[in-house]
Amino acid sequence: MRVFFDTNVLVSAFAARGLCADLLELVLLEHDLVIGRNVMRELSKALREKVKLPAARTSEIMEFVTGEAATVVSEVSPTEVEVDADDALVLGEALAARAEFFVTGDAVLLKFDAVATMRIASPRRFWETLQGQKR
Repeated sequence: MRVFFDTNVLVSAFAARGLCADLLELVLLEHDLVIGRNVMRELSKALREKVKLPAARTSEIMEFVTGEAATVVSEVSPTEVEVDADDALVLGEALAARAEFFVTGDAVLLKFDAVATMRIASPRRFWETLQGQKR
């Protein structure tokens, strides 16, 4: 399954142990992580400015994510969903990467169950979906 993590999920995955870190590990082991250049820029900025990681550690994380991603999408058009411009661009990246799931903690985006054929889920709901598939 092709899975796209929103910036907030990736920040949580690297900032602390917990659900998002477990999800990232599971996706890297059993599925295909797909990502966009815009999310990577947002991730780098958040890790430096919000999490206060040193530049060297931030660079290591950025290299790790791009190295592990099955697809890194560049140069996409925003999707035509009624959300702010930044969210529209991120959704456009996910669609261009042919993601089957878009995982986010953004309440505005979670109001949509899907965009085109891509399902949108919170980290908890996505975890539950993956656990249900294993049964």
